[in-house]
Amino acid sequence: MPIVQFQGKNISCEVGENLRKVLLKNDAELYNGKAKYINCMGIGSCGTCAVQIKGNVNPPNWKDKARRSFPPHSPDRDLRLACQTKVLGDISVVKYDGFWGHKTTLK
Repeated sequence: MPIVQFQGKNISCEVGENLRKVLLKNDAELYNGKAKYINCMGIGSCGTCAVQIKGNVNPPNWKDKARRSFPPHSPDRDLRLACQTKVLGDISVVKYDGFWGHKTTLK
């Protein structure tokens, strides 16, 4: 079982599980501020679940690439949408500040 490291927690999950769902069902704070209440619920259109990931996950799909291609995100940053990411092995996840998690300071 892969381990997801996030905000000091080590969370076990199944291979292929959706990262957003893994984090939320383990009470991890994926969203910043009011994004907890105002988000797309995992369809990949809002970008508020953007995180930095190190480890084994699926390649970005078209929704992930499309949403991160316009502001406030940038395709040049190494962020991913948690709602469009499948955990394939052990990973480390970092959430940054800002409504969309797009800033360069840690949450």
